[in-house]
Amino acid sequence: MPPTLKTYNPPATPQLDILYQDDSLLVLNKQSGLLSVPGKHPEHADCLEARAHAAVPDALLVHRLDMETSGVFIMARTKQAQRHLGFQFEKRNARKTYVARVAGHVVEPSGTVNLPLICDWPNRPKQMVDFDNGKQAVTDWTILEREAAGQSLDVTRVQLKPQTGRSHQLRVHMLAIGHAILGDGLYGTPEEISAAPRLQLHAEALTIMHPVKKEFITFASPVPF
Repeated sequence: MPPTLKTYNPPATPQLDILYQDDSLLVLNKQSGLLSVPGKHPEHADCLEARAHAAVPDALLVHRLDMETSGVFIMARTKQAQRHLGFQFEKRNARKTYVARVAGHVVEPSGTVNLPLICDWPNRPKQMVDFDNGKQAVTDWTILEREAAGQSLDVTRVQLKPQTGRSHQLRVHMLAIGHAILGDGLYGTPEEISAAPRLQLHAEALTIMHPVKKEFITFASPVPF
C-alpha cells in the first residue's frame, strides 16, 4: 500500500529538489510520500516545509499537497510575497495542472466535475460529496491516453485542472465519476490500490503572477510515472 502516517517513511533522497529560486520565491519538486507540513507526532516532523527551512531559512508556506502527491510546490521568501501568492490561490488566479492515472477507460474525451465536498468526519481525513453542506468544488479533466491492454485493470491517463482547491478534491472527484486514481489507499479498491506503487497523482505545472516582477510565470515538473 502507499505510505500512511502510521508507517511514515519519507524518501531520504533527494533531501530537497529546487526547481526555481529568487529573492521572492522558492519552488520545489515535492516527492510522493513526504508530508508538506509536520504531523502531530514527533515521528512526523520530517516534511517538505522543514527541509526547505533547513536550506532556505526564510521560506514561508503558501499551500499544501497531499503526502502521496508529488510535483510543483511553491513557497514565498518574504511576507509580502506570501500575501500576494496566498491571494492568488484564494481568488483562484493560480493555474494548476495535474496528471493522474485512473482506473478504467474513460469514455468522453473531456469533461467537468462540479460536486461540492465536505469532510467525512467519522472517517477523516476522507472527504465526501455533500450537496447540502459541501463547499463548491470544480475540476476540469481531459484524456491524455488510454493505456494499452495487457494488465488486469484498464487505465486512462488524464490531465486535471482544478478550478477550486478543496482537500482531496481530485481524488474524490475522479472516484465520483467512477475512475479512482490508482494507488489511492484512502479511496481505492484493493485492486486499484495494488495497481500502482504510489498514488498516481502529480502536480505537473503551476502558473502564478510573480509577486515582484508582476508577470505570469509557469513552473513545471516532469511526471514520474
